Amino acid sequence: PAASGSTGTASSEAGSAANTDFKVGAIYINSKNDTAGYTYAHHNGITTAMKELGLDPDSQLVIVDEVSDDDYDKIANAVDTLVAADCNIIFGISFGYMQAMADKAEEYPDVIFSHATGYMSNDTNFNNYFGRIYQARYLAGVAAGLKSLEIGNNNLGYVSAFGTEYAETCSGINGFTLGAQSVNPDAKVYVKELGTWADEVNESAFAKELIQNYNCGVISQHCDSAQPQIAAQDAGVFGCGYNSDMTADAPKAHLTAAIWNWNVYYHTAIQTAMDCNGDASQFVTKMGGPAYYGGLAEGFVDVSPLNEATVAPGTAEAIEAVKAKITSGEWDVFSGVKLHVTVNNDGTVSVDQADEALVDNAGNEIVAAGGPSVEDSVITGSMNYFVAGVEEA
Repeated sequence: PAASGSTGTASSEAGSAANTDFKVGAIYINSKNDTAGYTYAHHNGITTAMKELGLDPDSQLVIVDEVSDDDYDKIANAVDTLVAADCNIIFGISFGYMQAMADKAEEYPDVIFSHATGYMSNDTNFNNYFGRIYQARYLAGVAAGLKSLEIGNNNLGYVSAFGTEYAETCSGINGFTLGAQSVNPDAKVYVKELGTWADEVNESAFAKELIQNYNCGVISQHCDSAQPQIAAQDAGVFGCGYNSDMTADAPKAHLTAAIWNWNVYYHTAIQTAMDCNGDASQFVTKMGGPAYYGGLAEGFVDVSPLNEATVAPGTAEAIEAVKAKITSGEWDVFSGVKLHVTVNNDGTVSVDQADEALVDNAGNEIVAAGGPSVEDSVITGSMNYFVAGVEEA
């Protein structure tokens, strides 16, 4: 079903007395009290969706937080805790929760399980959800590329949890790079890999290294905290954050962030779970299948409000022009058609399309000139190459 972040008559009725006993469970990798980043974005999405549906997060949301995603027993125990608390649906927000949630979905067939970023599911009570964040990454890349032109520095840095071993990080790096190259064909992106999803010390240290050793003038990121943006500000350069608007953390550096409007998914999933009326086995069917994959068109991903104090002139217009091509379905990022975006002297924006092959940084042709975008299954599961212009730092 189409996702909707708005509430209508059905939604408000769904929060009636019949659902006062409905409980939502959530397993978080970081603290539920975070004020920015990954866990914060999910928590905000869940609580926003619950309020839209007339549910009370204070009494109907049960959270187990700071659960490492490489500790199977701790994840399994978190699920047991939430089941014991009578949760009807349990959300797990980190990739490494996947196997434990798959096993527990089989153990508890009367409970709905919904897992972010993974690929496992079943045909009854267990689905996965993710989105076309690469589209938002592309838009952030446009902002970064325009800034690189303004400051006369083609080098962009990227602090990433992982590289080509995860399609999630790889596709994000590639999307950002292609966006930057749409306005600055000479843009290069230097990637420094953390080897973990969250490591605030090295998130800061790696950003500093990219600035000092690779002369990067804009720092992007795929990691959980705002540390790379703070490091960019400290060094007098610029940055694009992730997960949530990080302008407040680095007001002199931050341009925009690729963000998730997680409430769009959580609204749909919680509403569907309530519509199951206690029969968890209906969930996957009612959700329209085992995998939810929304994008810009559904309002599931986007970029945060531009920081007018830092962005280059024409950034808003350029992003809107590109966004229109993506949301209309006319064009998508990983195709054999490249966009060439120009901010003209009069402030208008020109967007030209050209049939050009998608090529990796080893010179291999991924998509022939004029060819269709790579398959969703590749973007989410097996993309294991960096596009031309990406270098590992």
